[in-house]
Amino acid sequence: MYAEERRRQIASLTAVEGRVNVTDLSKRFEVTAETIRRDLAVLDSEGTVHRVHGGAVASQNFQTTELTVDARSKSASGAKSAIARTAMNYLPDAQGGMFLDAGTTLAALAELISKHPLAHNWSIVTNCLPIAMQMAAAGIEEVQLLGGSVRSITQAVVGDTALRTLALLRADVAFIGTNALTLDHGLSTADSQEAAVKRAMIINARKVVVLCDATKMGCDYMVSFAGLDDIDVVITDSAAPQSFVEALREREIEVVIAN
Repeated sequence: MYAEERRRQIASLTAVEGRVNVTDLSKRFEVTAETIRRDLAVLDSEGTVHRVHGGAVASQNFQTTELTVDARSKSASGAKSAIARTAMNYLPDAQGGMFLDAGTTLAALAELISKHPLAHNWSIVTNCLPIAMQMAAAGIEEVQLLGGSVRSITQAVVGDTALRTLALLRADVAFIGTNALTLDHGLSTADSQEAAVKRAMIINARKVVVLCDATKMGCDYMVSFAGLDDIDVVITDSAAPQSFVEALREREIEVVIAN
């Protein structure tokens, strides 16, 4: 296992469990205690965890910093690709409709959808400028890009025009991205306008499929846009802590681990 992958799993474990210790992590990942200490030092410098004697604790503050699309595309890229491939199992039947949220994992899913033999039969609505351009370039005609303002950092369309349009639409499936997922706060993000669009997609879809890699589990942002009761399926990766996965399943959420 590469150091980056190990640190990603350590960060997720710390966020979900609240505290980790060097000895347990050393045994879990089959590396020396000194290697784990170096990992924790890196994660502490990034603000992901707080180092304490013998281990680390999770940050208790709501996060507010958003990464650019380019930066997010480089984070957990392998996990995001696997999640996107698994999400293909939840596409609607022919002539069905779907909402595609903005985000790098959603972009990976959109690329796969654009190559699907039924792509021209689906009605696709998105608030993501890159996804709309990608599908248009692939020759897919039934793609609707919501109108409104484009946020430069995420390239997502937001605002009243987008919300008014979504209020008139219905979809079989909403594929939703999130910045964070906790048992108490549900799905959350940093921007209230993006949260409003995500919420509207969730309300107007028959099934809600959340694409969430393990780095986002246990994290929390200021603006909650959905509770656990609003979610039907969570697709994550093998780094997701088992305790968190089991807690979601106890809430009757289908959790799928992408390989």
